[in-house]
Amino acid sequence: MRRASRDAEAPARGTASRAVDAGAARRVRALYRRLLQRYGPQGWWPADDRFEMMVGAVLVQNTAWRNAQHAVAGLRDAGLLQWRRLAQAREDRIADAIRAAGTYRVKARRVAALARHVAAHGGPQALAALPTPALRAGLLRVHGVGAETADAILVYAYARPSFVLDAYTRRVCARLGFAPTAAPHADAALRELLEGALPRDAALYGEFHALIVAHARVSCRARPRCAGCALHAHCTFAAGEC
Repeated sequence: MRRASRDAEAPARGTASRAVDAGAARRVRALYRRLLQRYGPQGWWPADDRFEMMVGAVLVQNTAWRNAQHAVAGLRDAGLLQWRRLAQAREDRIADAIRAAGTYRVKARRVAALARHVAAHGGPQALAALPTPALRAGLLRVHGVGAETADAILVYAYARPSFVLDAYTRRVCARLGFAPTAAPHADAALRELLEGALPRDAALYGEFHALIVAHARVSCRARPRCAGCALHAHCTFAAGEC
């Protein structure tokens, strides 16, 4: 299930979802434009349907995406990549199917809990009828679903505008000077900045987040590769460390 990607133009000025400092808003939109120019449209999330995307969001926790893909394929091969079947499956059978994801016993419990949550509400389509606050609150009550996973599901499965603040987003934004620290307690201010600088558009949020992830994997790693970085000239971290 690939979402439609945004065009290469930055969002128009004056269409932001809430008021933020005009200079900061311009920097956020410029960041989007530069990343899109360097990496091109990402078209996330790669999944065939809503439920597969939701399961993938759990399986990708603390592992590489390729491992999560193998785990999704394992569920498909086992005939478990369907919410009714997964909700009723034994956790040991799920664990055997998702070994590629790492910590597979832990994730089997989480995937099973997610499937039961979906089943209890009548399926992924029925969940779509919930308003965003209720949908998010329900996801957060599922064992193993934290804020990052919930927001990824909101954006990529349900087209709800809720920017995904994961480790990649925090790292890139902190190094660019958008946030005073990469610590989670700065999330509220960072969310206000990112969402306030942009139109309230789930497709845009999803594409922007995917571009940040691509950049974090290529250049802005835990040990950064500043040479050739698309953002080097605009990075406060590079100016002081690289």
